[in-house]
Amino acid sequence: MSQQTIKQQARRTAREMAGKRRKEREERERRVIDLAEQVMVAIGERDAAVAETEKRAGDALRELTEVEGLSLSEAVEWCGETITVREATRLRRLAAPDGSAEAEGGAAVEREPDAAAGNGGAGAGSAA
Repeated sequence: MSQQTIKQQARRTAREMAGKRRKEREERERRVIDLAEQVMVAIGERDAAVAETEKRAGDALRELTEVEGLSLSEAVEWCGETITVREATRLRRLAAPDGSAEAEGGAAVEREPDAAAGNGGAGAGSAA
């Protein structure tokens, strides 16, 4: 074999190997992109499900406080204390009609001391 033929064969082999590696990298990148997309879709679906269920919980808390007249701490007690008053406040705000979240938060805070004062008054009366 001539020196030129050996060089041509070596170049051809090197190009074939480079092409093979490039193709493998491209296939891997496509797999990685597909998997990353699956992760992002699943996370998006999870976030949407969480948002929907939190809104339902907030709607129920709003009904407990606004329709049934419970204080927020009483509503939390009725829920088996699976949430805190702070979490219940956040959930109620999620369920609030647009623009009324601030006012509702204030109303819930105002109602809370009234309920405590009512209980404290009854307790103070029985203690006296």
